[in-house]
Amino acid sequence: MTDKQTRRITDLGTLKAFGHPLRLKIYGTLRVAGPATASHLAAQVDEAVSLVSYHLRKLAEHGLIEEAEVQSEDARERWWQAAQDTVSFRHEDFKDTPEGVAAHSAVIRQMIAFRREQYETYLDQQAAWGAEWRKAADQSDFLARLNPAELARLNTEIHALVKTYEERGKAAEAAGDTERRENVAVHLASFPFRL
Repeated sequence: MTDKQTRRITDLGTLKAFGHPLRLKIYGTLRVAGPATASHLAAQVDEAVSLVSYHLRKLAEHGLIEEAEVQSEDARERWWQAAQDTVSFRHEDFKDTPEGVAAHSAVIRQMIAFRREQYETYLDQQAAWGAEWRKAADQSDFLARLNPAELARLNTEIHALVKTYEERGKAAEAAGDTERRENVAVHLASFPFRL
């Protein structure tokens, strides 16, 4: 991918299109693995090519993915890539209608389920990663007493920190330092709660 930024989803149609479970998998695969055809993606998500093609078209209709340069000698193949590095969506953009609130909540729940599945896959395959990767991986739980402004500032600072590591990794790979680099998932959930 080229230099693409975060896209904030603010319309209900795009949010619903993004939130479909298979579309989340397809989008996530394109983000991580880069450009692919419907055939490649079908093999990766274990679905029929025709079904994957349908969902690719839906993602493209909403500008979530775009056509990529052909990566093979077969010019008839249609290649796709994520249209942005990251998507975000906020409750405040959907709070004004019951349908918007329900769709926002449903998409968040789908993403949590997807992340849980991703983490459980790591746990199932943990031994294969070796001691160094197992030692580097982390699952932590923190408790901070914050006000809303402090929580917002904390999230901004964490996002900026992770972004610096993303950029360092891209720069290192561009310079040829690809040895022992793997995709690393960083999930952050920060929210208030009461007992």
